[in-house]
This record gives sequence, C-alpha cells and structure tokens, in this order.
Amino acid sequence: MNNRDLELVWHLVESTGANVFLTGKAGTGKTTFLRKFREATRKRAVVLAPTGIAAINAGGSTLHSFFQLPFGPFIPGAAGRDEGKRFRFGKRKIQLIRSLDLLIIDEISMVRADVLDAVDDVLRRYRDRARPFGGVQLLMIGDLQQLAPVAKAEEWEMLSKYYETQYFFSSLALREVGFVSVELHTVYRQTDAEFVSILNAVRSNTADAGILARINERYMPDFEPADEEGYVRLTTHNYQADRVNEEKLEQLQTPARTFVATIKGEFPELSYPTAQHLRLKVGAQVMFVKNDSSGERQYFNGMLGRVVDMTETTVTVRAHDTGRDITVAQEEWKNVRYGLSDATKEIVEEELGCFAQIPLKAAWAITVHKSQGLTFARAIIDVQHSFTHGQTYVALSRCKSLEGMVLSAPIPPAAIITDPCIAAFNDGISAQTPTPSRVKDMEREYFLSLLSDLFDFVPLRQALDAYTRVIDEFLFRQYPQQLAAIKAARDAFAERVVKVANNFAVQYSAMVMKGYDYAEDALLQERCQKGANYFFGELEETRKTLKENGVASGNKTIEERLGRHTEEFSTLLRIKLFLLRYFSLQTFSVASYLRQRAVTTIGPMEKKADRTKAKTKRGASKKLKPESRRGRMEDEDASMQEETAAARWAEQEMAEEANSYAAGELTEYPNMPDLQYEGLPY
Repeated sequence: MNNRDLELVWHLVESTGANVFLTGKAGTGKTTFLRKFREATRKRAVVLAPTGIAAINAGGSTLHSFFQLPFGPFIPGAAGRDEGKRFRFGKRKIQLIRSLDLLIIDEISMVRADVLDAVDDVLRRYRDRARPFGGVQLLMIGDLQQLAPVAKAEEWEMLSKYYETQYFFSSLALREVGFVSVELHTVYRQTDAEFVSILNAVRSNTADAGILARINERYMPDFEPADEEGYVRLTTHNYQADRVNEEKLEQLQTPARTFVATIKGEFPELSYPTAQHLRLKVGAQVMFVKNDSSGERQYFNGMLGRVVDMTETTVTVRAHDTGRDITVAQEEWKNVRYGLSDATKEIVEEELGCFAQIPLKAAWAITVHKSQGLTFARAIIDVQHSFTHGQTYVALSRCKSLEGMVLSAPIPPAAIITDPCIAAFNDGISAQTPTPSRVKDMEREYFLSLLSDLFDFVPLRQALDAYTRVIDEFLFRQYPQQLAAIKAARDAFAERVVKVANNFAVQYSAMVMKGYDYAEDALLQERCQKGANYFFGELEETRKTLKENGVASGNKTIEERLGRHTEEFSTLLRIKLFLLRYFSLQTFSVASYLRQRAVTTIGPMEKKADRTKAKTKRGASKKLKPESRRGRMEDEDASMQEETAAARWAEQEMAEEANSYAAGELTEYPNMPDLQYEGLPY
C-alpha cells in the first residue's frame, strides 16, 4: 500500500468531516486498513456491510439489520412501509445513533443507491433532519469492478424513475453532500507480478488473447484433489455448485437424512434459498444460508462448517472458524411483492408465500457471489458462464497465486463483463482526490463545523417551541400562569440565546477562516470559553423556569405528546449544558469535542441490577396490557440484538466514561464550580 495514499485516507477520515470513498483493486489492503483504522480512530464509528458474510468479514453488522430496513425498494419521498416496525428502536439504540461520528460501509459496490438513501432517511429521523445522513460522516470501502448490487426487474422498473444507476454513487443524499475518493494501487494478496498484471487486465476489460491464453493454461479438466488439500470450488450459478456438492455427498459412507421444506402459498422454485428436500450426512461440509434469527448470532449467511450430528428436526454443525457446535432447526423465508401506490406514494407489500427449511446447504462448492471478500490459497474455478459485471474478476482475484488456481473450464472472452458506467466513474476518481491545500481547507471547515455545532441552539429552540405549543393548545385553561412563564422563557431563549448565537457565529467564523493557527489561537479559545460560559448561564435559567412551571394532564393522548416533547427537549438540554460547561473551562479541539459529545449523548448506563429490577417491575405492571408489555420488551430485545460488536463496544466505553464522570472518578472531566455569568465579549 502506498504510504501516501494510506496517510491521506486516514487524515481525511480522522481530521475532516468529508465523506470518503476508499477503493482499489482486490488485495490492495482495504480490509487491512479498515481493521487498523477502527482500532485506532478517535471517532465513534460502526462498521456495516450489505450482506451477512461481508458484515462478518468486516467485523460489523448488515445495513438492513442495524437500521431495520425492509427488503424492498426505497422510493425517495414515499412513506415508509411498516413504518412503526422499521423505526421502532429502543432508547439505547437511538442514543447510539445520535452519538455516531462515522458510518463505515464495507463492500460498497454491492450497496444499491436506494438502500443508501434509506440509511439517510433513518439518520435524518433521529439526528439532524436538514443534513444528509443526519450529519454523520461516511467512509465507503470497496471496488466497483467487483460484484454489482442486485435489483429484480420489477424493482428497477420503479427505481429507474429516480436513479441513473443502481450503484451507490447515484444516491440522492450522497449527491447532495458529495464525497472524495482515494484509490490504493499496490496489490498485497498476490505477490506474483505476472498474476497481478493478469488480474489488472481482467479488471479493466483489457485482457487480450495472450492474457486469456495464459489464464487458460491453468485449465485442468481431470483435476480431482483430496479433501484434505483444502480446495474450494467457485461457480457462477447455484446449479453448478449443487451438482458438485451432490457428488461429494454421495462419497460419504455415513447414513443420509432428508429434511423436507414446508412451503405455503406462492414461492417460486428458482427462489428457494436451499433445497426443498435437503439431504445431508454426518461429515458433510455445509454453509449457512441465513442469519441467526434468534438474535444470538451463532451463525450467519455464508458461514462454513461440517455436520457432526442430526435428529429428525435439527442439525448440529461444527463451525470451521471457531470449532463450536451449533444446533439449528427450521428458519422461514417469505416471498413478497412490492408495489407503489399512485395515490399515496407509499410502498405496499403483499406476502405471497413462505418457505421453511433447515438453513443449510452442502458447500464443497460455492458461488462467486458468496466468495466476495474471501481469500483462498487453493481454488477450482468455473466462470465460463459468467453473466454479470465483475464476476470473473472476483473469482480470479480470490486466489493468492496462479499456482493455487485451477480452472475446471476455459475462460472465453465473453465471460469478462464490465459495466460502461463503472469505467466512466473510475476514470474520474483521480479528479475526486483532494490536493494537499484542499485537505487543509477541509480540516479548517471541519473544525468550524464542530465549533458551530457547540453553539447551535436551533434544535433546542424547535423542541421548546413544540413543548410550548402543546401546553398552549390543550392546557392553557388549566395552567395560565405556567403557560405565561413558559412563553416568556421561550421568547427570552430566542432573543438571548438564538439571536446572540447567530451574532457570535459571525465572529468566531471569521477568526477561524482568517487564522493560520486557528486551533491554537489564544484569542479564539478565550472568546469561545466566555461564550460557552454565557450560554450555559442562559440555558440554566431556561431549565429552572421550566422546572418551576411543570404541567400535567389527565388525558392520555395529551400526556403522551407532552411527555414526548419534554423528553426531547430535556435530552437536548442535558447534552448542551454538559458541553457548554466543559468548554467554558477547557480549550476546544476536534478530539475533545468528539469525545465529550459522545459521552454525554450516550449518558450514564444503568447498572445491571437496576436494569433487572426495572425489567421485573415493567413485566409485573398491571397498567400495561399484556400485548403492550410484550411488544415493548420485544422492541428492546430487538434493538439490543441488532447492535454490532463495534457499536456495543462504543456504547459500553462511552457509558463507562459517563458513569465515571457522574461519580467524580474520571479526572479528565474535572469537577466544575459554579460559573460567573459574564456578558458575551464582542
């Protein structure tokens, strides 16, 4: 990997707010970079991917799981299907989303444009509605010359009205905010210069007759390795892999058992995720074809193992990577049809059928699609019937060397397929790579954006307005004095906080944009500390007024609305007060602001005993109907299950810091004395 390219990507992601597309040929170290970066970054990040196996390889979760996205097209501007289920996140999950600085998406080449816009929709919902992706930075990693996103014909018929292509770069949200690109050039997976040259030619669709002839020298029609040699067969179609797997299965001398799928309604045979009559033996090499729906994450789509036991309804598999035995029963897949209502612009879903089966298939051979992101020392490849962009290149580039690659069929010229729009996009990547001077400007802009975030009180004003409207509309007769006091506080907030902040922004923005060493500017830091001091005092006055003029309603509907707006305002106020108080005493920097914002956004974590007690109390409560209690608990469980390992780590770390701060144990967060509320110095 070119050190300059590596340093540039690292610097762009760590020190600016720019969205970054990191690309490069297969084997250039993109995954290695991801692993090292996630271990060292100071930003709060989660790692997601479009498929289960890609997510596991990246150490994260799937986009659909983390954001609870439906498996159907996302139409810009359309109301979400099953919206109550899509966005029914628990409190901790919402806090986690709000605390994110960075979203890392691996294998971005397989992410459809509308899926990226669906992510944008969720992030805006829980963060800043006015900013693409809610203000979260994106690091997108992948190679567009590898496998493309998938859309059924009827889905693309709907999506093509909104998107130029299916690829991620056609996302409307991404086009709005923009991104920069950096390409890695040095190949590490393959050390043989000749093999690297061959792969480059296949990737760029410049493989001539000589290169094809050299590749086809690896054609060995009668090659039959022993199982212990560790060869994996890669095929373009499922039926080819199925044939190899059936032959291998017959060679086992152990008794066979057949599991019959349960099929209801309409479920096309071509869409079966595994065999209708699944025949397995102890000793068979198998692959899981579905993520663990129990939430225990014991297995994932693409995971390999070997059968060690079977009963009439279950199969026990010993995982290749961990050696752990996993017992699985039937899982369900649904066949649905999506449509767009002309009247409402809502996406409507109709369930046509259901397929239930043990989520396994024999796996001495797998398809090229299942292999993306993997590396094999030895592989037997058949891509003569390649049918989509990047398929042949992905298959060949899974191999570490020419010597470890065997072709079971020659590769014809027609098997090397590339998409012209990808070639055009890749030609412009160098123009999207920022110059050193532009990077400096982006650093400055990022510093200013975070400083502006500290002194942005518009979301607080909007939450206070919403809270006041509910009281003014429904409770004005019950609480006339309280309403008058709250309105006065709201007006004072607009005049003494929002208006003053707008004027203050002009001053600190000019200082940042003009100063060469703006981050070290003593005058800027002094002004910002005094500004934080002033606004902290004003927000404290607002908080006291609202606390002294609390209201309540006996009407359940009004109480729910009031409670919702109260919680929103209280959460935003708590975060802002913490940050203002901290930076009234400490110098402002990118690193310190990211850290403090994350800690206070997550907030103190309940102790385990408190959580257990609360759960018991909630379960025993007679105020909630059984269905409501069950739904709420399922909601919380689902939210916990969908968090990635990286997300759990981020939440745990931030929560521990918050607990330590609250207990006065964390010296990095000093005990802050009462402040003298000075006037704003400008």
